[in-house]
Order: sequence, then C-alpha cells, then structure tokens
Amino acid sequence: MIYLELFISFLKVGALSFGGGLGMISLIHDECVGHGWLTEAELLNLVGVAESTPGPIAVNIATFVGASQGGFFGGLLATLGVVLPSFIIILVVAALLGNLLKLRAVRATLDGMRPSIVGLILGMSVILCLNLIFGIQSVKSTPSIDFFGVIILALCWLTSFIYKKIRKKQASPIILIIFSGVLGAIFYGIC
Repeated sequence: MIYLELFISFLKVGALSFGGGLGMISLIHDECVGHGWLTEAELLNLVGVAESTPGPIAVNIATFVGASQGGFFGGLLATLGVVLPSFIIILVVAALLGNLLKLRAVRATLDGMRPSIVGLILGMSVILCLNLIFGIQSVKSTPSIDFFGVIILALCWLTSFIYKKIRKKQASPIILIIFSGVLGAIFYGIC
C-alpha cells in the first residue's frame, strides 16, 4: 500500500538523519530514487525548488513526493513521517531531559556525528554537481557537459563573490536562487 510505504520511508528519513535538511538529502535520494518515485534529475530539480520555498527542505520534498504518489493523504503521511521523529525527540528532550546537552557523553556523541554529516552533505553535493554539470546519473552514464549549467553556476558564484567583496556580507541564498532561476529561464527557454 503506497500510503504505508510513503509513511515508513519518510519516517526512516526523519529518524535516521542528522544535520538538518541538507544532511537528509542522501537518505531522501535513496528512498525516493530507490522506490522509483523520482529520477535523479527530478530529485535535483526538487532540491532546488524545495530550497527556494518556505519551510524545511525535507518537509517540502516529503510533501511533494507524497502528494505526487498518493494525493492529499500521501502528502500528509509522508510529511507526518518525516517530522514525527524530530517532534517526539524534541518533546522528550524539552519535557524530561532539559539538561541532556550538558552531559559530556551527549556532547561527545554529537561532536562525533558532525564529520559524518559534513561527509554526507559533501557526497550528495558531488553527486548533484556531477549530475548537473556532466549529466552523470550512474557509473555507466556518458558524460556530457551542460554548458548552460556551468555558466549559471559560474555567474551565481561570481555574483556571490562580488556581493561579498562590496557589501562585506553573504548574498541572500533566496536572491541567488531567484537569479539562477531567471538565468535558467533565459538560457534553457530561449535556446
């Protein structure tokens, strides 16, 4: 039954992920592509859309995938699955274990998790970059450079770099996403 599959898959994502939305992308990838709910390219597009819309990325992706596979109730159950573990953990920590983070063992455990979270984010970034720039979706894929993707990436990086030099602060990710969307509409829509 699709509803149960959606709930359990996103429950696993919510329960086994650490490091926020970006840390969840690798698990979301495994669940969604593994079940055939999304292709690599669709996931890449969905990450961009989910990043540019309000709310946590994992919730946005869970809602979209759930709704596309099971309608309203599919979206509701997938969203519930991804947020339920965090909700329960925060509720327990807030209600019963207020001093939990003061324990040395807990701090040490969380410090030990940080490198793996960075590794997951970097690994998924490499996978998404290879897919975006070279069109590589699997080991057997023939690379083909997407010049428009390279140009958009370079222009966004250059814009961010110049903005930081002039304004002495980071450019807004939202503005960069909108800028890259406009560039995508121009490059991919015209040619």
